[in-house]
Amino acid sequence: MTPLPLPFTAPWLLAPMEGVTEPCFRDLVLERNPAAALGGAYTEFVRVVDLPLPRRVLREHLGPRRFETPVGIQLMGADIGALAETARRAVEVGSPLVDLNFGCPAKGALRGCAGSALLKEPAKLEAIVRACVAVVTTVPVTAKIRAGFDDAVLLEDLAHAAAAGGASLLTVHCRTRAEGYQELVDWSRIARAVAAVAIPVCGNGGVDTHADLERMRRETGCDYVMVGRAALGDPWIFQGARVSSAEAALFLVDYARALMESGNAREKGAAARVKQLLRHWTAGALFDHDRARWLGEPEPRALLAHLARAAGVESAWDSVVETTERAAGG
Repeated sequence: MTPLPLPFTAPWLLAPMEGVTEPCFRDLVLERNPAAALGGAYTEFVRVVDLPLPRRVLREHLGPRRFETPVGIQLMGADIGALAETARRAVEVGSPLVDLNFGCPAKGALRGCAGSALLKEPAKLEAIVRACVAVVTTVPVTAKIRAGFDDAVLLEDLAHAAAAGGASLLTVHCRTRAEGYQELVDWSRIARAVAAVAIPVCGNGGVDTHADLERMRRETGCDYVMVGRAALGDPWIFQGARVSSAEAALFLVDYARALMESGNAREKGAAARVKQLLRHWTAGALFDHDRARWLGEPEPRALLAHLARAAGVESAWDSVVETTERAAGG
């Protein structure tokens, strides 16, 4: 079978991240990066258990907005029939590609024999990809793996399995499941996958700066590079832009506003999600010296007001708080 062409507009991709790349965060990143810089993005993984997911749920993950940069739905599960039917429905609701997650190391995924649990079973991984490709005939199906479960011995077998199943792209997170998110990475594992298959390979893991994007392609031979945690700290990493502290603060304010206006969080929850980004934040040199103080700020309103002042939108932020709190009955 001939893999379908990929819809990406550039070689740099935003990784799917649980609890992060939902529409509120993802749309802000897409707004700030042209399609020539950010080539594609994904939803956070959508868990499929034993029944196909309703189209309504898939639409919610894609969100209401559309950009020139394509956003694909990522699915995770172990029930082949349910996954394949959900993949078919994902295309029906407008997903320009479907990605299959074989790398999530979360305990819940392992208990369900999904995510990185499937790194022990190349044959089942191939069967899942093949079943999805059989019903998804108009857009590409891609697969994302880690380098292995406890070690990287089966890496080539896993790469062959994804390609044999008909995947149009293989993304390789170069850490194993056992290595979690440790700082040490081994890009030679990405190069091994590149050598093993004829389909395009996307490298993932250990990218900290814009310069690392091209360096990974040069050192491993991969076609695409996927950025995860580094994009949480610098949403402009895809284009290498150096932004002001006000621009950086405005991203965080806009993120809190989007969460509150969408009904996904009230002020306390929005502040907690902003802190999730602050742990990684490097853009605009906002928190180079007082990061710990702001991470430890117990009052959500104080944290968000500080960011609004830094962004120069303090009066507008007060209006957002009043409006959303009133709408929520607070």
